[in-house]
Amino acid sequence: MADSPEIRVGTVEREQAQRLLGEHFGAGRLTLAEFEDRSAKAAAATTRAELDALFTDLPPATPNTPAPVKDTAKAEQWEKWRTTAMALVPFVALVLFFVFDNWLWFLLIPVAGILFSATKGTKGGC
Repeated sequence: MADSPEIRVGTVEREQAQRLLGEHFGAGRLTLAEFEDRSAKAAAATTRAELDALFTDLPPATPNTPAPVKDTAKAEQWEKWRTTAMALVPFVALVLFFVFDNWLWFLLIPVAGILFSATKGTKGGC
């Protein structure tokens, strides 16, 4: 029933059709003039048949950007290094406190925590 060509379409369907036309234009299947003409028709469409007519000569659209590939090994290695470094920071601060006899070295602990938290989830801290 929903696939009937006489069914009226709403804003969501028109926007989806324009997005698909944009993908076809980005893939080089439509010229600028064709894209503008079809986009205007999609904006003015009132039924499913009017929208379907815009895509009769086009293949099904596929996004032209591949999904990002996660480098899990590098991410795990960075997480391990970050955790180890953060665990050593209080000991480093304690040693620096005794060497320089200044309590301000203990501020290194929250600063390191903030810096390591800010780089969480990044590749290699970059």
